[in-house]
Amino acid sequence: MVVQPGQSLTISCQVSGYSLTDNSYATGWIRQSEGKPIDWISHQWGTSGLSQNNALKNKFSYSRDTSALTVTLKGQNVQPEDTAVYYCVRLSDTVIETTNRPAQIPSNQQDSTTHTCSKLYRSEYGVHSFQFSRV
Repeated sequence: MVVQPGQSLTISCQVSGYSLTDNSYATGWIRQSEGKPIDWISHQWGTSGLSQNNALKNKFSYSRDTSALTVTLKGQNVQPEDTAVYYCVRLSDTVIETTNRPAQIPSNQQDSTTHTCSKLYRSEYGVHSFQFSRV
């Protein structure tokens, strides 16, 4: 997706395997610019309130449709520094396993392959695991 500077950005994600109102999980958004660490944008636990990155909350808004199992990220006035891979993520309140090794991706994989990664996220709320997929 290409967005010109000053324009808006809308990305939607439909989740599966859990309900957006399940308090065992949070659903949100992160992004990673090339060569930079992951930026957390926002997330919402089940029926709890929305948590947002203070540095990005004026640029991005988060909404969800619990019946359609869809979360949406809207960005306004995007700039070249917002160029990144944006991920829809699920956080779990239970850390079962930690994987620190990068995934080995065969060179002959098709574009339609889904790569699922997991990463621990430490915040003021404790340690959570991110699970995200790139298609």
